[in-house]
Amino acid sequence: MVPHVTREAKGEAEGALVLFHGRGADEHDLYPLLDALDPERRLLGLTPRGPLSLPPGGAHWYAVHEIGYPDPSTFLPTYELVSEWLDGLGLPWERTILGGFSQGAVMSYALSLGQGRPRPAGVIALSGFIPTVDGFELDLESTLPRFAIGHGTFDPVISVDWSRRARALLEQAGVDVLYRESPLPHAIDPRFLLELRPWLDATLAARMAS
Repeated sequence: MVPHVTREAKGEAEGALVLFHGRGADEHDLYPLLDALDPERRLLGLTPRGPLSLPPGGAHWYAVHEIGYPDPSTFLPTYELVSEWLDGLGLPWERTILGGFSQGAVMSYALSLGQGRPRPAGVIALSGFIPTVDGFELDLESTLPRFAIGHGTFDPVISVDWSRRARALLEQAGVDVLYRESPLPHAIDPRFLLELRPWLDATLAARMAS
């Protein structure tokens, strides 16, 4: 079981939006983004909490030793735990958006691109990177979701170069990528959130049409 906060949809949910917090935060951190991205509450919203308690405090998805390369001994158990939790929710994957900030973006990349994982309709990756981990394999051959990637050009924690690499890798695989850089540090650009509203609607519509 993964602790999480649920925001119910108004009426019958048309899909789901799952947001993963960053390092040292918790399940409440990105909860306000559910309404920012889906103000009409058409989607079921979920914000889970990372399973690890590590310095300097708060919840974590994995231990950080080197940016870009999560610690396998913590990443792999978390990946398995969250995969089982997501699969157990019975979400309609063709109408589900995964997203996150920092470590949460890393988890969103992993859970949508991992070998054998079901594909969501779209992924929102804010200030993160596609992970390289011994024992974890990407699958860039199967039908891939749409991606929206945002990153601050002055980010001192995770360099914007990581998102540039992710964009290049995904576009090479034929993925539709909405990409934005902002003159910010390690933070979420509220202007990009406004741009993500129509992207989210279009992404769900495109997946349903296919």
